[in-house]
Amino acid sequence: MNVSLVVSNLLNPPVLFFFLGMLAVLVKSDLEIPAPIPKLFSLYLLIAIGFRGGSELAKSGITQDVFLTIGAAILMSCVVPIYTFFILRIKLDPYNAAAIAATYGAISAVTFITAGSFLDQLNIASDGYMVAALALMESPAIVVGLILVKVFAVNQDGQEFDWGEILRESFFNGSVFLLFGSIIIGILTGEHGEEVLKPFTQDLFYGALTFFLLDMGLVAAKRIQDLQKAGVFLIAFAILTPIFNAGIGIAIAKLIQMPQGNALLFAVLCASASYIAVPAAMRLTVPEANPSLYISTALAVTFPFNILVGIPLYLYGINLFWS
Repeated sequence: MNVSLVVSNLLNPPVLFFFLGMLAVLVKSDLEIPAPIPKLFSLYLLIAIGFRGGSELAKSGITQDVFLTIGAAILMSCVVPIYTFFILRIKLDPYNAAAIAATYGAISAVTFITAGSFLDQLNIASDGYMVAALALMESPAIVVGLILVKVFAVNQDGQEFDWGEILRESFFNGSVFLLFGSIIIGILTGEHGEEVLKPFTQDLFYGALTFFLLDMGLVAAKRIQDLQKAGVFLIAFAILTPIFNAGIGIAIAKLIQMPQGNALLFAVLCASASYIAVPAAMRLTVPEANPSLYISTALAVTFPFNILVGIPLYLYGINLFWS
């Protein structure tokens, strides 16, 4: 792999602030960020990327490329939880296997944003409609994960799932609802809305991302101790699964002839794991699963792996295939 790609990604200011946050925990600094502030920046990032994606969709319309990309995204979010579930069943019970599988079928919006920043650094273009693919990959993964629990787990209490509540949580949890809503508002307001909100959704964007990644570094470093519970099997899973999923994503991107920038974003969507929307849904609907397993693998292993190594590795693979 081209070392310059890794260096270019590492020297991205938001990425450096992520590792600054990790370092603060490792050296036992008293640096901390009050809880409401990261939540505020998380909401801001969802609004900004959703609105910008909607504006781009308004410009491009629903073309064949858009349709194929969104279809491929939904397919991956349904298929990934299924095969990862059976891999995880080698060591885990059905509840934990399904919760982790759903986590890896969904996405990390911040990893997606970081990949977009990496493309900007390299002056590689990508299309705004990739945000629509991002928005549509959370809910199917949650639903498939819960179906796996329904089919393979034995409910000791003999209680049935409330499928209405499951679907409501899948499609209307805060993160997914805000992202969908921002996309729709971006479509409705188009170029005029984009111009009006430009100082908010564009000029402030990387500052907010930097602050959010600093907090993510603090949280990820604190989660490292949870990995002792995960064991070698889950740590290996959290590193190898993103690479495998990204490889499938790159193959699909080549098959449907995505440009290189879109291909990287799609590969990152396939390779990332949710640490916000899916854990929230799993805590509500699968209380038998251990949150320290599915949160720590996604946040303390897969997230930093993708940020540091994965993104440049996937672009290197794309450059090989596309050249």
